[in-house]
Amino acid sequence: MKVLAIDDQQLVLLPLQKRLTELGYDVKTETNSVKGLKLYNSFKPDLVIVDINMPGMSGLDIVKHIRKDKKSQTPIMVLSGNTQDHTIIEGFELGIDDYMKKPLSLNEICVRIKRLIGIPELKQMYQESNTIIQERCVGVVIPCYNEEERLLSKEFTDYIDKNTGYHLCFVNDGSKDNTLQVLRNLQKGREDFITVYNCDKNGGKAEAVRLGMLHMAQKEDLDYIGFLDADLSTDLADFDDLVKTIENSNFKVVSGSRICRMGANINKECSRAMISLTINFIIKKVLSMKFKDTQCGAKIFSKDVINIAFKDKFITRWIFDVEIFKRVAHHFGLKSARKMLCEQPLKRWVHADGSKLSMKDSIKIVGQLAQVAWVYRHKKHNKMILETSEFNIT
Repeated sequence: MKVLAIDDQQLVLLPLQKRLTELGYDVKTETNSVKGLKLYNSFKPDLVIVDINMPGMSGLDIVKHIRKDKKSQTPIMVLSGNTQDHTIIEGFELGIDDYMKKPLSLNEICVRIKRLIGIPELKQMYQESNTIIQERCVGVVIPCYNEEERLLSKEFTDYIDKNTGYHLCFVNDGSKDNTLQVLRNLQKGREDFITVYNCDKNGGKAEAVRLGMLHMAQKEDLDYIGFLDADLSTDLADFDDLVKTIENSNFKVVSGSRICRMGANINKECSRAMISLTINFIIKKVLSMKFKDTQCGAKIFSKDVINIAFKDKFITRWIFDVEIFKRVAHHFGLKSARKMLCEQPLKRWVHADGSKLSMKDSIKIVGQLAQVAWVYRHKKHNKMILETSEFNIT
């Protein structure tokens, strides 16, 4: 039995293909809808699974081609995050056999396939799988410096095995220990879901994050890209809550916030908490925004602001987060930026032993904030002069 799956996001197709192949189906996939139609003609599948929202030719266009142009009754299932009634109704009116709304489990997909075309001989349908096919695809950059002893490899692999749509990019920031080999071992067998970006020299967390974000922005099938600390002070499940916020809103950036509150597990050292209050007060003045916690190492970005936030090198080592918000404000204007930026309280944040940020470094941050205020104030001033000059010329 042959199955053809067409979806513009490779991270959706890979686990689906793997699961159906394990069950004995002959599976082919395609991320380009036009090429998918050509494959339909040559492969002659017993079932077509198609997404709706694809660039160029939509899933409904593919259904029209199969039903009207080819006059074929090949079973067609739609697997889509599009939940609009008129789209679903149009799909059934065109002749689809089933409509599956993302997110949903691979188990459910397989049962629906069995109902339509049966299962290959000698194969058991009910092999358990707890993998969820997600609606969106997310890239996560994880900067790593001397993480050989601390990296929680199993937590990362377990999460991407159960949650499709995630691609992790570990950036080795010139580590002096065996971190690079640990990351290579972590990647082995999961190359489609894990990237290792190696920097020969240590450039600091800011540069590691910047390079990783720009690298991931080149992947066409990602909807959102963010970064997360390697020690998982904020775990991936909590990070996914940030993703849910940005995909269901008009925000361009959603930043985690380590605010102590009832029902949350926020564990900070007392000394760090005290100095954080002082630093946050200064940051509010520098940004002219009411942020509670700009420095949390969990943030997610809409893809269209990645270049704005990360194209240029940061001028500071530890407070590049503040620079990110400054860049967004300079580009869109402070009033618009306030509507684009969201601060979301985390459910969990635990200070990890071995943190690279010392108390001495924390004190240096105050000086770096003064540097940020000075540099970006003059950048804004120079931009205004340039815009005025261009206006006068025209």
